Amino acid sequence: MALNVTVRPEYEMKLPPLTERPVARELSLLQRLWLQAWLRRLLILLVLAGVWELGARYQDNDLLLPGFFRVASALADGVWSGELLVRAAISLDMLLKGYLLGIALAFVMTSLAISSRLGRDLLSTLTAMFNPLPAVALLPLSLLWFGLGEFSLLFVLVYSVIWSMALNTYAGFQGVPDTQRMVGHNYGLQGLRFIALILVPSALPAIFSGLRISWAFAWRTLIAAELVFGASSGKGGLGWYIFQNRNELYTDRVFAGLVMVILIGLVMENLIFGQLERYTLRRWGMQR
Repeated sequence: MALNVTVRPEYEMKLPPLTERPVARELSLLQRLWLQAWLRRLLILLVLAGVWELGARYQDNDLLLPGFFRVASALADGVWSGELLVRAAISLDMLLKGYLLGIALAFVMTSLAISSRLGRDLLSTLTAMFNPLPAVALLPLSLLWFGLGEFSLLFVLVYSVIWSMALNTYAGFQGVPDTQRMVGHNYGLQGLRFIALILVPSALPAIFSGLRISWAFAWRTLIAAELVFGASSGKGGLGWYIFQNRNELYTDRVFAGLVMVILIGLVMENLIFGQLERYTLRRWGMQR
């Protein structure tokens, strides 16, 4: 039995060439502005400043909570007179010394942990003992051992840096694939050359994380330590500036000192660490 099959004519639809349509959709001005990370962060800061000003006006007590514009005026006066800049320079100079020394000691401890079992046991034992202990708790002992001066600050700064930096660096070294380790051994790399040429480049994300965490710990420890050492010796950086103005009931200057601490933290986070990550980790495809 023959089947009746209907033959359908072929149908062709001519599509316009791709060159006649834009490859990418054009964004509006508002969308282009929203894609800028710095603008979004600036908007967040403006919202926080507005909430601060409204809360201060509702409180209506400048001794307890001065307004944003009053604090901004005190901050501008402190910068213009140079006092805040001098205090910040003193704090940053001390911070840089303790930070670099702590990083160097952490790298030595991590290298020993990678090289031998005894070093690994030493690092794990010391970090388990001292990492939970805050550096601020050692301020009385630091004063007792080293007295008033630079060595007391350096001691607590190094202590606040070394453990978090060592833990992050060691975790990064442990995460290096065995393939890369075997490549290094095949080229005859051993000791410090193996660590510098194989382990450090592969563990850069963990090392950068350790640098950031250690910086935050060191910065907070320094301000707290200056509140104690500055009050005792009559000199110091931003911590002493905050403590002194609190005693004199200049609350706007206290907030100005706190804002300066925050601004330095923002500069370090976005301009220093952010740019380092941009030109290393993101450029090499190690981070999104």
